Amino acid sequence: MSVSDVGAERALVDRWQRLLACHAAVWGALERELQNRHGIGVSEFEALEGLATCDHEKCRAAELADAAHLSQSATSRLTARLERAGLVQRAMCDMDRRGIFVLLTEKGRRLYEEARPTHREVLAEVLPEPEPAKASAPTSAPTPANGR
Repeated sequence: MSVSDVGAERALVDRWQRLLACHAAVWGALERELQNRHGIGVSEFEALEGLATCDHEKCRAAELADAAHLSQSATSRLTARLERAGLVQRAMCDMDRRGIFVLLTEKGRRLYEEARPTHREVLAEVLPEPEPAKASAPTSAPTPANGR
């Protein structure tokens, strides 16, 4: 597609704006419910889920950054907050002293298990079903199901 085609450009921008609106609505609903019910935000939940579903007992900080969709510096600050709350522990890598592992504590695992149904409930309520013709491509994002 050539962006010189005004109609095609407008359609592209419209799709982008629908995606942003959907993301904002879903993120806002998740943030509100996770905070109200469990005292954590979406980033904290995503980090706990990344650790709870990690293939091994501990997760490298870089893997956690990917799971939480955050930069390394934001992940470091998030990990520090989770550590102060007793939800995670940091450990040095024995093989590479520069490497840091993050481990979920029992308290962190309990909080994740308590918050997971809330997370899934909000997703089911707010996240729109994919359009049949575009189910495999994330190019279209209709407005959220309940208009939040």
